[in-house]
Amino acid sequence: MAASCRLLVWRILRTHRNINITFAGRLGRSGCCSELSVCRCFSDGTTDKSTHFGFETVPEAEKAKRVYKVFENVAQKYDVMNDAMSLGVHRLWKDALLHAMRPQPGARLLDVAGGTGDIAFRFLDYVHSQRQRQQRQATRSMQTPSWQDISVNYSTENEAEPRESRAVVCDINKEMLRVGKQKADGMGITTGLSWVVGDAEELPFDDDQFDVYTIAFGIRNVTHMNQAIQEALRVLKPGGRFMCLEFSKVTNPMLARLYDAYSFQLIPVLGEVIAGDWKSYQYLVESIRKFPNQEEFKGMIEDAGFYCVQYYNLTGGVVALHSGFKL
Repeated sequence: MAASCRLLVWRILRTHRNINITFAGRLGRSGCCSELSVCRCFSDGTTDKSTHFGFETVPEAEKAKRVYKVFENVAQKYDVMNDAMSLGVHRLWKDALLHAMRPQPGARLLDVAGGTGDIAFRFLDYVHSQRQRQQRQATRSMQTPSWQDISVNYSTENEAEPRESRAVVCDINKEMLRVGKQKADGMGITTGLSWVVGDAEELPFDDDQFDVYTIAFGIRNVTHMNQAIQEALRVLKPGGRFMCLEFSKVTNPMLARLYDAYSFQLIPVLGEVIAGDWKSYQYLVESIRKFPNQEEFKGMIEDAGFYCVQYYNLTGGVVALHSGFKL
């Protein structure tokens, strides 16, 4: 009887010890862990997690390396392939992003996974045209000024000039950034633009820094999308806007069948012919099919803490533009 009691007490103590260890491990996940060894044990456990690389299942740590290699391989032909794959329509999708954004002079943009600079170039061009339009309106109003205009101009003539708009292109892939810088030099863009090597899941910026965060055709390549969206929330100023342009789910059944046939049968062939890389473009096609649909991705953005989240389908849902605000 005594031996049975001792065995029962030993089992209770052992169970209590396991509960404490599990609880400490959960604290470590949220960053509140004070025991360094417990944190290490939890981190080691994450190495066994798997994710998708296209239709293939791979360890999480391996996906980032393989995605990096894909874009390193395609960087030189990236823009040419975008034109070939979309028949040039990708330019209209990116224009639609800017027209929905409607940035004003002085805005600060962070374009993540924007290596070749397409969104940043459009942003700078848009705010430049907006500033010129405002200056023309001001010039016209001063041709026959009222006494109220004279009073306003007198009171504001010594005020500082409005701050310059800036775009920061952040990409984890150095080769993509190099191509983007070459394009900027060729276009004569020398001011208002910065290039930063950085991971979407751990951005190298302080909190509350940007008015707009964009990521175009990049978030599906991120290993932990939830973490990337939370990072977007962190670096945006209150009132800042999150905008994601990404391939999505086609809403028309007939168009969906044509789109699938085109994607799987022609795009890898174009990749081989133009870029000499079948596998990278096979991955890109497969990664699109693994991406959440419009409503699911909307829910992910809302769960991260954004408000007024909505989306717009472009080209029948081939692409969707998601938008949300940090309040």
